[in-house]
Amino acid sequence: MKLNKTIIRLLTSLTVVTALSSNAGLAQAANYHGAIAISPSSKALGWSYDYRSRRAAETAALAECYKHATDCRIATWFRNACGAVSIGENGGWGANWGRNIRQAKVRSKRLCHQNDSYCQVERWVCTTR
Repeated sequence: MKLNKTIIRLLTSLTVVTALSSNAGLAQAANYHGAIAISPSSKALGWSYDYRSRRAAETAALAECYKHATDCRIATWFRNACGAVSIGENGGWGANWGRNIRQAKVRSKRLCHQNDSYCQVERWVCTTR
């Protein structure tokens, strides 16, 4: 009888560990990355969303930007969120991310206003999660 209780405890522990491991895998699988790239000279943009890694999202955004300019760089990246780029009337710009599109837009405009005036959101993008 004591052996049966020990086996039951062991099986219960294994079940809990398996369930926790499965949930950890689901949480990891739920991460989606995005990025926005900008050319500081021409203000050409490239963007990406729903990539499985930051590196992949940044590479895709840069590839899109490089179709239009040669001096592209990552303006912002985000995970399970949104990103935005704002550009001012004199060519200054700001980029940032947020948990939602409103937050990303406000943050990017705030950064742009540190360098320029009359900043407008030029591009925003969100992951699906």
